[in-house]
Amino acid sequence: MYLISACLCGVNCKYNGGNNYSKYCDDLFKSGKAILICPEQLGGLPTPRVPSEMNNEAEEILKRRGKILTKDGRDVTEEFVKGAKEVEEIAKKLNIEGAILKDGSPSCGVNYIYDGTFKGNKIKGRGITAEILVQNGISVISENDIGGK
Repeated sequence: MYLISACLCGVNCKYNGGNNYSKYCDDLFKSGKAILICPEQLGGLPTPRVPSEMNNEAEEILKRRGKILTKDGRDVTEEFVKGAKEVEEIAKKLNIEGAILKDGSPSCGVNYIYDGTFKGNKIKGRGITAEILVQNGISVISENDIGGK
């Protein structure tokens, strides 16, 4: 069983109320081999919501050495961590073997995240949920790793 970022299957849960539809991910979900997750919603954030970026690496934020801030300066670290912990519990209960996550997201980023300046600058790193899954030995890949299909 796999986890998939809900936005990749057409669920309108992105910060702007849209989605990042991937036919490959949707087909995997419809085959019954995956469940959908949106850590931001699980953490209590609304959709749509103000964009958020991390000001440090996920591992450091989990040690309370950084924050996740909205573009208008609100600290939403606790909501992101809460959502990631909810996903961790789901993964443990369902013996999840891997996850396909939305790259660039402060929750689901696998290969890159944004640098915290809200200028569109990408940096190597993982989102909070991706980091927690990796720490639990769960393989994570992004939609880009499967060709964005």
